[in-house]
Amino acid sequence: MGVVGLGYVGLPLVRAMHDAGFCVLGYDIDQSKIDLLRAGKGYLHHLGEELFATLAASPRFAATTDARELARCDAVCVCVPTPLGKHNDPDLSYVFGSMALVAQALAARKRHGQGPMLVSLESTTYPGTTREVMDTIFTPAGLLLGTDYFLCFSPEREDPGRAGVATSTIPRVLGGVDDASTQAGVALYSAAVRSVVPVRSADVAEASKLLENIYRSVNIALVNELKPVFMSMGIDIWEVLDAASTKPFGFQRFSPGPGLGGHCIPIDPYYLTWKAREFGHATRFIELAGEINSTMPAFVVSRVRAALNDDAKPMRGSRVLVLGIAYKPNIDDIRETPAAEIITLLQEDGASVSYHDPHVPRFPSMRKFAIDLASVPLTPRALQEADCVVIVTDHDAIDWTLVGTHARLVVDSRNAMARAASPRARIVKA
Repeated sequence: MGVVGLGYVGLPLVRAMHDAGFCVLGYDIDQSKIDLLRAGKGYLHHLGEELFATLAASPRFAATTDARELARCDAVCVCVPTPLGKHNDPDLSYVFGSMALVAQALAARKRHGQGPMLVSLESTTYPGTTREVMDTIFTPAGLLLGTDYFLCFSPEREDPGRAGVATSTIPRVLGGVDDASTQAGVALYSAAVRSVVPVRSADVAEASKLLENIYRSVNIALVNELKPVFMSMGIDIWEVLDAASTKPFGFQRFSPGPGLGGHCIPIDPYYLTWKAREFGHATRFIELAGEINSTMPAFVVSRVRAALNDDAKPMRGSRVLVLGIAYKPNIDDIRETPAAEIITLLQEDGASVSYHDPHVPRFPSMRKFAIDLASVPLTPRALQEADCVVIVTDHDAIDWTLVGTHARLVVDSRNAMARAASPRARIVKA
């Protein structure tokens, strides 16, 4: 079988399928990834170095940038990004570009009299995309559903860095463009995933993935909106959450933060808002949640500005040390991280910004931001010299007691300083 796209979704799928005994072909347009895989060197560190060594040594795994090799596969899973355009409109160029390559592989198999291929799309998208692939790419190429290919949608459910879960242990939703495609998809994934949940159509599967992420976005927006309200009342939102979480029914905890990150929650809801307009619907909850969550980086910076003013210091010229730039704790993933906007806003206000992140040694190039910084060591001197320490990501590897002992002012957007023993720093929550 083949996996198209060897990133945060594709590589865990490769592991699951390889562990299940499949011969796996990994395809990616990035030659550097292919070179690292062949050499057994990791580029997604949360997956562990052992995975890369195992794949490089395995006769059942190969990595390539040659899409023609996909014709050898009886099944291909497409795991490519689905970003947003300039106006929060879906950008499906990676999906349709990849599916065009799959169509070429299908045509090659047809010429050589090989059997049908199962094609599964895993990239999050709006309902109807899988059928669009069939109608706009496969059918015009003379490829016949059920004869040359089966087609399904099975959304990824990866959570990088979460302990105790893996692709093989997370229930997998799956819907095909017809019953035969659903049955073929269930047969494939059931060989590698503990539980497969078939649904009536690919459209239902696509919608279920969006609902999962919209649910999180809306509930995070709720606590992010309440955070400054309770602060104005002299109430700590984290204490409120601790209290509410004691209720054993009817409440699920969502924590506030400096903004949303990752490839799912900041992006996926807009795929539905865009598609809903085609059917004459306004998705006000979704769009309002997006507005609230997108204001959080500026809110954090406003708290830094006010905290420095209380120390009779202007933002311009102040030394600000940011702790953590990954979008969530204990990983090196910076996709859509709010740290990028926070650092940019601090710099625009004239602050001298540095950062420490034990998982991200240099700030990578991003779609919207270009930040030329490298991680600095977290030492007592670095903390003492900072006019303000801003906590963006609460990595377990950071010594919070060290921070509380040597920093003078800490603006904490994650309630991380609750872990510090007897902190002497002035702590401002954000």
